[in-house]
Amino acid sequence: MDDGYELSTDPDRLDLDAVHHWLSTDAFWALGRSRDTVERSVRGSLNFGAYDASGAQVGYARVVTDLATFAWLCDVSVAPAHRGRGLGTRLAGAVRDHLAPYALTRILLSTLDAHEVYAKVGFVPFPDPEKLMVRTPDKTTSHPGPLPRART
Repeated sequence: MDDGYELSTDPDRLDLDAVHHWLSTDAFWALGRSRDTVERSVRGSLNFGAYDASGAQVGYARVVTDLATFAWLCDVSVAPAHRGRGLGTRLAGAVRDHLAPYALTRILLSTLDAHEVYAKVGFVPFPDPEKLMVRTPDKTTSHPGPLPRART
């Protein structure tokens, strides 16, 4: 699709200032997220950027995955001036296509109001929501720092 936008998984192209701004000020699920948290989440994830014809980043999606059985699509965000052009759907489709060769058992996401965006690329409501559980840690707990490396 030649609509002037390019998608890329190149981490060196990410504009972390823009990603942090979108998530911490405009994404209801990430309001107030610190720059450090955004940086750590990017380092530990597969990242997708959407770029306009000038090369400026205008969208973002993040995938947490083991590339063997599971992936979690999260932090999908499009700059307000570029919304309504199908970029969210393109990002979700790029994630789907990128992960297809791994034959993952499941790719999950959570959305409050963008079900139709993800349905366009094959996402459906979870068939057995009663099987899902979540643990939300106490917000007063601080991050303990990096985990020790596993011994091999």
